[in-house]
Amino acid sequence: MPSYTDAWLPGPDGTQFYTCTWAAPSPRAATLFLHGFADHAARYDAVHARWAARGVAVFAYDQRGFGRTALDAAHASAGAAYGRTGTRQEQADIAFWLRHVQARWPGLPVFLMGYSAGGASAITFVSTVPPAPEVAQLAGVLCAAPLITLVHPPAGLVRAAGSLASRLLPNITIPAVVPVERFTRDKAEVEAMRTDPWRRAEGSLRAVDDMLNRGIANLTTDWKNWPQNLPILIVHSEDDPVNAPDSSKVFYERLSGAVDKKLVMISGSLHDMYHESDGVPERVTEEYVSWIEAHLAK
Repeated sequence: MPSYTDAWLPGPDGTQFYTCTWAAPSPRAATLFLHGFADHAARYDAVHARWAARGVAVFAYDQRGFGRTALDAAHASAGAAYGRTGTRQEQADIAFWLRHVQARWPGLPVFLMGYSAGGASAITFVSTVPPAPEVAQLAGVLCAAPLITLVHPPAGLVRAAGSLASRLLPNITIPAVVPVERFTRDKAEVEAMRTDPWRRAEGSLRAVDDMLNRGIANLTTDWKNWPQNLPILIVHSEDDPVNAPDSSKVFYERLSGAVDKKLVMISGSLHDMYHESDGVPERVTEEYVSWIEAHLAK
């Protein structure tokens, strides 16, 4: 049976990170998982236990500025605050924890997986020039409902004002409310999200501005930097009311030079396919794990 452990581990610049590991008894691959905005890693216990049962070990961490890494009064680093993050720090964190995964499971193929804003972060990590050395070690990238563009983006003037303010007062916290009813049709999960002590509908000006800029850059220019031979799987709900599914389609189509790419559109789900009802999490798990298994043969 797969095992689950959590631990506080030091990351870049000595920041303490809350981490979660789903270990497989006979692992064939390992995955670094990036959660979404205002999210945290432990929410994904049930689905990642299924991955581990299939031989795919998963390591995740509450990202800088989120979850317990930001809010656990007993363990969080001095100076940690909710939403206090940015693209530069996030990308350095990804590289650091990829090296951790490679050391934890030496010799196994390592995949990078991101959900929502984490999906955009994964794409940015690969598409940034010059690429981080860790990119060359990846066996593939998996994205769930990546935040490329929003279904309900802020008005142009509001967006411009927020971008300017982020340069002047980057750590000022602002509301970043997305109704939890847009995430899933599962009423119990909606209530769990509403009362989750590790989630807050807010972020720093820099975190929000960087998050939106990442998606736009991936869609308009940075897709050109995708490595031709790096496999990518994108899974997105057809009815996602948070992150625009059409933008995933456009991004996928623009990866014309990628020799190994796949796009799967899921019906019967809102934004969070991991926590949907009617068997959606199981269907999505099968898409991801079977894709990884196919690439182990390569």
